[in-house]
This record gives sequence, C-alpha cells and structure tokens, in this order.
Amino acid sequence: MGLAKDGDAEAFKRRRVTELKNGRVAMLATMGYIVPELYGKFPGYLSFSENIKFSDVPHGLAAMGTMPAAGMAQWFLFCGAIELGFYKYDDTRAPGDYENGGVLGVPNASRLPDGEDRNRRLNSELANGRLAMMAIIGMFFQDGLTGAPYGDWANYTDSPLRAFENELGVQAPVGFFDPLGLSKDGDADAFMRRRSTEFKHGRIAMLACMGYITPEITGKFPGYLSYSQNLKFEDVPNGLAAVSKVPFAGWMQILMYMSFCENSRLDNVGSSGWGTDIKLGKPGDFGFKVITSDDPDTVTKKLNSELANGRLAMMAIIGMFFQDGLTGSAWGDWECYTSSPLRAKVARNFYGGDPGAPARVAFDPA
Repeated sequence: MGLAKDGDAEAFKRRRVTELKNGRVAMLATMGYIVPELYGKFPGYLSFSENIKFSDVPHGLAAMGTMPAAGMAQWFLFCGAIELGFYKYDDTRAPGDYENGGVLGVPNASRLPDGEDRNRRLNSELANGRLAMMAIIGMFFQDGLTGAPYGDWANYTDSPLRAFENELGVQAPVGFFDPLGLSKDGDADAFMRRRSTEFKHGRIAMLACMGYITPEITGKFPGYLSYSQNLKFEDVPNGLAAVSKVPFAGWMQILMYMSFCENSRLDNVGSSGWGTDIKLGKPGDFGFKVITSDDPDTVTKKLNSELANGRLAMMAIIGMFFQDGLTGSAWGDWECYTSSPLRAKVARNFYGGDPGAPARVAFDPA
C-alpha cells in the first residue's frame, strides 16, 4: 500500500510498534489454539458461581459464547493495564522495547546484548509475528467455516465453491483458491469464461517471460526489424524500453495478429470467433493438441501443469515489469533504484540498532 513511501520516520516507528504488538498477540493466540489440543485444559473451575469448568469451554471461536461476561471484562481490564501501565509506550525507546519488559517479555531488567545475534533474534520475532498474524486469521476462517480451527473442508457443506472443487487448477497446497469470492455464486458460465481468460493470460505470460529471458541468453535476430526506419533487431533494447523503439506499423501488425487469433477460431459445431472454447465446455481448448495424450489422467496432469505454470508466469511477468520500470532492467539491482523513498530511515533496523548499519530491504507492498 506504499504506507512508507513518504519516508516519514515517526509514522514508520508508530506502525512498527503496532506490528510488533499485534505479532506478539497473534503468536500467543496461535499457541492458545494449539496447546489445548495437544495437552488438554486446566483442571478445576473457570467460574464457581456459574459452575463452568475449564473442560466445559470449547476450543476456538465457540469459546466466545461460553465465557462469562465477568471473564471478558477481566480480559479487557488486563489488556488496559498492560497497554497503559506496565508496558507503557516510551518514545525514547526502540519500537517494542519497554522499560518493564526484559528478554521474552519477562518483567525484569534483562536485555539482549547489542550485536548481530540481537538483530537476528529481533528480526526473527518480526518474521514469526507476521506469520502468526496470517496463521491466526486462517484459523479464525477455518474455525468459522468448519466449526474447528483444524476442521476438515468436508464439514463446510454450504460452500458454493463445491460447484467447482473438481475443476482443473484445484491443486495443493491451497486447493480451490478464490480469495475474492468470484465463484461464490456458483455461476458455471461465468466460471467457464474466467477459466478461458485465465488460460489465455497464462499462455501469453509464459511467452512474455520467455521473451524477456531469451534475448539475454541467446541474443537477438540478425537483420532489420524495419528497413524503412533503418532499425535492426539489435537496436531494440530488452524489456519495457523496447515499447518506444518498435515502430507504429509494428504495433499495428501485433494488434492485427492478436485480433486474427482471437476471432478466427473455429469449433466442431460450426461456431467461429470469440468464446468457441466456452461453447464446447472446454476452456482453453482450441484444437491445438501437439503435446496431448490419449490417457485422460495424463491429459489432466498436463492441463493442471499448464494452469500452474501460467499462474506463475503471470506473477513473474508483473514482477519483471516492476523491476524493469524501477531499475531499468528486468533483473536490475536494487541499487539502481536510487530514487526509492524506501531508502529513507524506514529501511533500517528500527529496534534501536546502529543508525549507520546497512539498510535492510523494506517490505511495503501496498
């Protein structure tokens, strides 16, 4: 989201404090989900007055409906005491460093000695906290949908995604991946259209990635790209810089060729033009079967591989575009992007380390 692009060190420090705090809470919450499953629960009563034992409280989100209101109030007061009293924010200290908190949060004056080991440990805490924030959100979703933080997908019988769970592209480790819920309405026609588009974009992206890589390895064609403009193939740079070098007539040829491919397709039921593969119920199938097989399992494996490789290529070509645009080359060094606002203090270790230490690459994708 580009939150750090303005180079505001104070705002970055505030966000780093929040990130550390949320990461620590998430690590505890994740352990709170896991430990009772492995080791059981405390013996005795959670509330004598309401006759609730610890063993009566279910795991996960279901516990919210069992906990007494007084218990929730105690949590709230405890969090307030930690936030406003015991671990009070001190602007003179590094993010996440509190006067009353020692190593591992133990309330004593212990402190990690300065040095590379300290930086490694603190960076590990940040990385583990980020992972825990993702993990606990995943547990919440899985718990809410299946009734348990480790609930089986089969328990989520109301999922509209079941209409497509046996389609191509449903592969480990994510299974049916639709984070935006585009398929939640169960519309088969819309799914077919999107699948056809996915195949097409994946194939173009694979060719585009090869177009970036091949000239770097094998060189370019000999001869002229345009006699009339005295433009040789070797005069055209790799990557985005080529956009301004290709003549207008060349772009028109590319556009006309794409239109021809898009609108000259013919299926075996007499239909031609866009969408013939969808009409056949076989997205991406345009009759080109050079590397196919008569074995249905082999065909399925190859088609799944094509989808997976196309998805990877779509991510790769976007990465190449960004890296090319920022550094001048599809695999340009970060040092070439001298105007990056992330080169400000925000890219340094904000745990109170040496301000003169080498800048660390900052992750701020938004």
